Amino acid sequence: MAILVAERSPSRLKERLSAELRAALKAGEKTKLSALRMLTAAVKNREVELLHELSDEEFMEVAAREVKRRREAIEAYEQAGRPDRADVEREEQRAIETYLPAALSDQEVAALVEEAISATGASGPGDLGKVMGIVMGRAKGRVDGRVVQEQVRARLSG
Repeated sequence: MAILVAERSPSRLKERLSAELRAALKAGEKTKLSALRMLTAAVKNREVELLHELSDEEFMEVAAREVKRRREAIEAYEQAGRPDRADVEREEQRAIETYLPAALSDQEVAALVEEAISATGASGPGDLGKVMGIVMGRAKGRVDGRVVQEQVRARLSG
């Protein structure tokens, strides 16, 4: 039994990734090259999972997950007293972040939180999940969930 794979035109971000990977290889940028190779592997794995080439939006979801992994690794390395490894992770994070849309400012996040609280009628900490769902859905990877959670908690508790 053959598995049919939906034909799609390759995403512009995927084409850009391929070009930047070649440029990093030629320029000898080892850390950037490593980060881009890991992103390429993550994209390929997701394509195999979904059985089609990723759209730009799906590509950005994969990139956002990779950036989140770098943030977690930076935190772990800093707690372990390994600033050298944390710096490498930061450099990789910067290379991958170029594939994400610009992050929302604190004011934009606050406005989204206010809208979500109004829309849900949230009144206390028990409504955190409802508000988070709306804000994260509208932000679409343009803000760290921890930042949103802090703002929602602060707003709902006082």
